Amino acid sequence: MDYSRLTLAHWNAQRSRILNSVERIIERVEAVKTGRVVPTDTDLEIGVGRRLRMAVLFLDICSFSTRPSEDSNEQELVLRTLNLFFTEMIRIAEEYGGAIEKNTGDGLMVYFEDGGGDPPEGGCTRAVASAMSMFFASYYAINPLLNQASLPLVSFRFGIDYGWVTIARVGAARRHSSLVAVGTTANVANKMLGFAEPNEILIGGNVFTNLPPAWRQYCSLRVANTGWTYRLTGLPYPFHSFSGRFIPPW
Repeated sequence: MDYSRLTLAHWNAQRSRILNSVERIIERVEAVKTGRVVPTDTDLEIGVGRRLRMAVLFLDICSFSTRPSEDSNEQELVLRTLNLFFTEMIRIAEEYGGAIEKNTGDGLMVYFEDGGGDPPEGGCTRAVASAMSMFFASYYAINPLLNQASLPLVSFRFGIDYGWVTIARVGAARRHSSLVAVGTTANVANKMLGFAEPNEILIGGNVFTNLPPAWRQYCSLRVANTGWTYRLTGLPYPFHSFSGRFIPPW
């Protein structure tokens, strides 16, 4: 994995994967079925946590709740769009060594711990590179396919922050449980989405500091007084807009 660019071989594999997803989705004639029972998770160990430095990435689809989804046909189209989009976004996150915490319906939460990935790299670099790869896949593959099918295009945004986070599983055994991220970093990354514009990568000050120096030229101060401050200095914790994008490898 080259975190600073997309290779042609990588893109060809990615595009082929997206097209295969389209074929599988089309084959599912009836994607929405009426049921009586909500699907359940498998039983998982409760109450175990681990604290580590990581970048936390939130992806949010813009204005997705405004799409028509009243009747079964509209819900079918929404499901197919979400299936195509998130199938590829999750695979990209995993390619960059990310761990999917949850799918929120119209968004994703992904962890990028330091030293993960292949080759090993810092969480901030991998999180931002993953976001750039997701934008690239959407622009050059997913949205053109949606356009051909006369479906609304997908627009989305990112909030990424970095720091110490405790990952724990909470809930009730044999009932409901899930992974949660405990710490200010995850909260800030989530709230950051409220400041982000469509098709924007918004990063916290800690992410900016930990990016490769050459990448910082693509950062511009977006929000100075965010409501958060550095504990040691009391200074405002800023948000930066990252404008870097991968260029086509062909």
